Order: sequence, then structure tokens, then C-alpha cells
Amino acid sequence: MSQTIAKLYPLANRVVIKRAESAVRSKGGIVLPEDKKTRLLRGTVVAVGPGQVNNEGERMPLSVKVGDDVILPDYGGTKLEIDEQKDLYVFREPDILARIAQ
Repeated sequence: MSQTIAKLYPLANRVVIKRAESAVRSKGGIVLPEDKKTRLLRGTVVAVGPGQVNNEGERMPLSVKVGDDVILPDYGGTKLEIDEQKDLYVFREPDILARIAQ
């Protein structure tokens, strides 16, 4: 991971996620063309914000942490391009569908 990403601090309940790479070959070994690759709905958390502040002024902690594997929605998130890193997205924590247990 580059130095710039290590210094990236999302605000509030934002989470930076690196999407998993899609398969280049099918299960049968056939090389897939670029337009037939499936969009993976998995990713790894790279950075997390401090959490949203509630009405009482208390900060609500996030349910994910750096290094967690997560399931993402089909659409959403804001794409980032930092230091030629592809597949980096910023999601709000409520938009993340699930955390994968390890």
C-alpha cells in the first residue's frame, strides 16, 4: 500500500474500500474478455472514519475496521484514483451490506 493511502483519513462514517479483482479465467479455464468479466461485490477495508456523531454529541463507532473483507452493493460508492491505485471506493458505512467473518 502506498504512503498516500496510509495518510488517507475518511471523515464521519465513511469507509475506503479496495474492490477485489474479477476473475480473468472461467472455472473451465477459458480466458474471459474484458466486457464479460463479472463485477465483484467484495472488497477489503483500507481506511475508516472516526464515526458519525449522534444527537447527544457522542461518536458512534463503526462496525468495520481496516483489513475486514466486506460485501458491497451493486452500485454506489465514490471512485478514487490515488497514486495509480485502481478499484478504491469510498462508501458510507450503512451502505456496506455485510462483513465476512475470517
